[in-house]
Amino acid sequence: MKFLIAGAGAIGAYIGARMAQAGLDVTLFARGPHLHAMQERGVQVKSVAGDFEAHPKIAGRLEEVGPVDVVFLAVKAHSLPQLAPQLYPVLAPDTVVVSTQNGVPWWFFQGFGGTWEGTRLERVDPEGRISAAIEGRRVVGSIVYFSTEISAPGVVQHTEGHRISLGEPNGERSDRCRQIAQALVASGLRCPVTAHIRNEIWVKILGNVAFNPVSALTGATLVQMARDPEVSVLIRNIMREAESVAAHLGLALPVSIEQRIAGAEKVGEHKSSMLQDLEAGRPLELEAVVGAVVELGERLNLPMAHTRAVYACARLLVESRQPKKTV
Repeated sequence: MKFLIAGAGAIGAYIGARMAQAGLDVTLFARGPHLHAMQERGVQVKSVAGDFEAHPKIAGRLEEVGPVDVVFLAVKAHSLPQLAPQLYPVLAPDTVVVSTQNGVPWWFFQGFGGTWEGTRLERVDPEGRISAAIEGRRVVGSIVYFSTEISAPGVVQHTEGHRISLGEPNGERSDRCRQIAQALVASGLRCPVTAHIRNEIWVKILGNVAFNPVSALTGATLVQMARDPEVSVLIRNIMREAESVAAHLGLALPVSIEQRIAGAEKVGEHKSSMLQDLEAGRPLELEAVVGAVVELGERLNLPMAHTRAVYACARLLVESRQPKKTV
């Protein structure tokens, strides 16, 4: 199989380096200094499991790559509306597209059934640009459970975890999912195939919708937020509101709020991805992770008071950090 990592940042470069180390046919698509560093020196991985160097194929233009069997969309959610329409050179009739984004994915209601079938969230897929470029039949969902960051161009720091779950939106345990999982397992990753990808996505949302924006506003780590007597109350209230949205959508969450908080506490002095992005001056995944949940709450006529308040403050923080326009 021929793989493409579209948007080889921290997560994508790590997956691609693992695949290349295992001898798989994988190309990393990137831009800027990170692209040039990988072209010159390959991908340098600094990991708790052991450092290594890999030399996958590197491309700065999708036209260089040509059609592939599997595309991993490894950019942040806010970059997808721009990337998706550019994917046509790499899409063959049967190319599979694996989404790795945090938050509510653009395809969440494709094949959902009932009154929600085909619902598009404007905060995730503005003007339908992603869904117009990527047909629903191509999509395989995934959830990434490891932590990585770019410590320097071409250098990936892997701090914890090695699991990525895959799942068909319709719950089928398909051959294509098994084949992709086998490739990831051969690359040294754990890759279970789930029949309940939407439920598992929402379990991750349950934590992200609360911890991520609060961490960006406070600068606190997961364990600090979980143990603070007042902040932990806010975290629970946001999670209850997200849990209510899930219940109205008919999603069954296999993890309780207390279990989700306990799990975050065990991670320890770890900064959320949103806080890391804020400190690095990168755009935040605010809309897919928090804004989309607020949008669903609005459509369901749920109050969402705590989520709305934190979302509004985080959105203002983002706006206040943007360069002022000059006349």
